[in-house]
Amino acid sequence: MSNAGLKLETPPRRESELFSDAKAAVQRLEELYTEATQFLTERFSRVAEGAKPVAKFRAYYPEIRITVRSYASQDSRLSFGHVSKPGIYSTTVTRPDLFRNYLTFQLQQLIENHGVQVEIGPSQTPLPVHFAVANDDSVTVPQEGVMDYPLRDVFDVPDLATTHDNIVNGYAFQYEDGSEPLAPFTAQRIDYSLARLSHYTATDASHFQNHVLFTNYQFYVSEFEAYAREQLADPSSGYTSFVSTGNVEITDPNTPIDPITKMPQMPTYHLKRADGSGVTLVNIGVGPSNAKTATDHIAVLRPHAWIMVGHCAGLRNSQRLGDFVLAHAYLREDHVLDADLPVWVPIPALAEIQTSLENAVAQVTQLEGYELKRIMRTGTVATIDNRNWELRDQSGPVQRLSQSRAVGLDMESATIAANGFRFRVPYGTLLCVSDKPLHGELKLPGMASEFYRSQVSRHLLIGIRAMEILRDMPIERIHSRKLRSFEETAFL
Repeated sequence: MSNAGLKLETPPRRESELFSDAKAAVQRLEELYTEATQFLTERFSRVAEGAKPVAKFRAYYPEIRITVRSYASQDSRLSFGHVSKPGIYSTTVTRPDLFRNYLTFQLQQLIENHGVQVEIGPSQTPLPVHFAVANDDSVTVPQEGVMDYPLRDVFDVPDLATTHDNIVNGYAFQYEDGSEPLAPFTAQRIDYSLARLSHYTATDASHFQNHVLFTNYQFYVSEFEAYAREQLADPSSGYTSFVSTGNVEITDPNTPIDPITKMPQMPTYHLKRADGSGVTLVNIGVGPSNAKTATDHIAVLRPHAWIMVGHCAGLRNSQRLGDFVLAHAYLREDHVLDADLPVWVPIPALAEIQTSLENAVAQVTQLEGYELKRIMRTGTVATIDNRNWELRDQSGPVQRLSQSRAVGLDMESATIAANGFRFRVPYGTLLCVSDKPLHGELKLPGMASEFYRSQVSRHLLIGIRAMEILRDMPIERIHSRKLRSFEETAFL
């Protein structure tokens, strides 16, 4: 069946409206989005039940648009919430219910900083049917070929032309109507990641918190759940619930959680607060590919910080198993981001993250100043894509590691930091030494000392404490100008 001759059926066209109130603007976005998704869901359900399509059905993402007419002087301390030059700026929007707080805050900044109204209306970008029905469990879009007609003849399907990272990669992206991007991601790019997150983590995007910990060691999951139960038992903690992989949510610390039958590729857990300022833990497993995949998709949620708390090889003879490594630089040999962020781009340490991690180590271990050096070393962390690197000729790798002043080596940290830099998400790394392959201490069963075991137990607590310190900082301090390029989007 061809769509030739089929009329185009759309929801009633809504005129754009101007708003001076951010909450009212977001409410209008929600109305437009709900109208579009309901239209597509109803039409798809009707067609899936056997009704012969008599039209091509199309609905559009809602859109935010602003017009700035002058180079009005801006507060030079601002890192977001403004545009750098006069012009028309726009962005398509998806799931305004999920991003309500984020959108309200971003729009309020624009209204206040530029003294402009924001224009809300339908965009010219079609909403793919796959994403329109994604939140309706009773509706599933079948694979191409299952129906008696090509799906794309009747509905719009995901389009790679609007699913990309051109904005965050700094490729001078501009919309077809000539407007500049207002936000770092298009609506379809966000929808793509929301679907991927559900697949890889087996938890809904709505559970993700603003502070994300990544680990490469399953032990941290049980520690995280134990900590979560302790916090739920304390009414003054501010934490409201714990969500396990599979969207199992508990509020009572004594409620058992049955393990799911099939674990996802990246099991994820959430210790929630009512305002989203809790902590999410993602067990990304081993390797830079997993690290890139996880951060590629979590980035669309615009977290306030992400930190790697995994294991690494200690590269100095003076280190002990269980010592901590606080990364202040990265040697990137992971290769998964070379096309998006060339290796010549420096990945700087962020002072707010570094001091939070160092303070957290001091608080949890009760060591300060010079004594802290007994268990923690600050330096370069090397990240590679070959887990068995120590089996290669050591003359080349060891020389590079020594020249870089590396103190630790893993397979994920530089990838997470580099993607944080690329996506403007504050990042950091605190690793725990699990082996010393250059000094005869390979990662083998039975080698863990009591010191190592106790340090591993405290490692996750340090990561959580660092996030709690960051939570108490003003958002403007965390999302500083260090991560912003010459011409940035107004939205974080």
